[in-house]
Amino acid sequence: MISTLSSEIKQYLIITGNYWAFTLTDGALRMLVVLYFHQLGYSPISIAMLFLFYEFFGVVTNLLGGWLGARLGLNKTMNFGLTLQILSLVMLAVNPQWLSVAYVMAAQALSGIAKDLNKMSAKSAIKLLVPENADSTLYKWVARLTGSKNALKGVGFFMGGALLGLFGFQGALWVMTGLLLLAWMCSLILLKQDLGKKKFKPKFSELFSKSRQINTLSAARLCLFASRDVWFVVALPVFLSSTFGWNHTLVGGFMAAWIIFYGIVQANAPKITNRKNKPTTPAKQLTFWALLLTLIPAAIAVALSNHIAPMWVIVIGLLCFGGVFAINSSLHSYLIVKFADSDGVSLDVGFYYMANAMGRLMGTVFSGFIYQSYGLEACLWLSSLLLLVTVMISKNLD
Repeated sequence: MISTLSSEIKQYLIITGNYWAFTLTDGALRMLVVLYFHQLGYSPISIAMLFLFYEFFGVVTNLLGGWLGARLGLNKTMNFGLTLQILSLVMLAVNPQWLSVAYVMAAQALSGIAKDLNKMSAKSAIKLLVPENADSTLYKWVARLTGSKNALKGVGFFMGGALLGLFGFQGALWVMTGLLLLAWMCSLILLKQDLGKKKFKPKFSELFSKSRQINTLSAARLCLFASRDVWFVVALPVFLSSTFGWNHTLVGGFMAAWIIFYGIVQANAPKITNRKNKPTTPAKQLTFWALLLTLIPAAIAVALSNHIAPMWVIVIGLLCFGGVFAINSSLHSYLIVKFADSDGVSLDVGFYYMANAMGRLMGTVFSGFIYQSYGLEACLWLSSLLLLVTVMISKNLD
């Protein structure tokens, strides 16, 4: 069966499988760190600081990683990302007494570099495997890759909470290391050499995009992901644990279910946004979906302020937010691949995901600080404000 597939489909499957394996461990590791260090008594701000280097080095990695991908080939940057993630897991699987804040931040820095090398390589590679002007096919492939990744990230969230309960922090990390080693060996053997390598060596000055469309889309992406992470990354898991008294497995399971739902919607975004599976007016599409998303955190905040069934408000509100956010994210992921230059595609994609990582960094830091100082409602209002900025930026895309 596999032997009858075209070489492009085979490479797509290898890249997707690689991305899936990485995503499982990435989601699990994030949940492990949040729950384990909350269990040890760390404050929300301290937990947020554990992810500071993870997000910061994601910014640097996307910028430099796109340049390296264009010079060396996307297969090399993808496999190097897997290597760094394995090293990060091993670093954390040491004697718990060694796990100071600085040490965990250093391990998370490696994980952040690994994650964004892997993601940038996977998204860039899709552009090279789809024929020119086949926008419907490109939209569907990008949506399926991104949606399946996020669904598996949800499984990773659940896996992180479950493994922590079953094997403890160290045992969970060794299980994840074994899984990723297997994916790494398969990728080394099967992934095409020099995928995405630019015909001429790009100069360092080419790191920053000169395209108005890509710059506008990147600015919108920064605000979009900051709006999600400002209440989702640290504030929400800690709120569920401390306010509702949920245990690790329940928190991990709920977050997992949300991400899986989010991934399913994201994979089916082409069917939702356009019957022809192709968004024909980017500015109009992005503005509409971002405006709809803006209303949801504000509605949740108002309901919580009035003490209206807090648990149900969080559960239902988060599902609504996840569904609409997934469509926004899928549109963005398609458009950056569409707008990127085919020769050295990773340069444009890397710059765009640098903005994405900057948004996550802002959201993560504010999530811990705003929650500890003012509570979850303040995080939700800030989320709506950031989304309003996203709407205004998106109007200028065309």
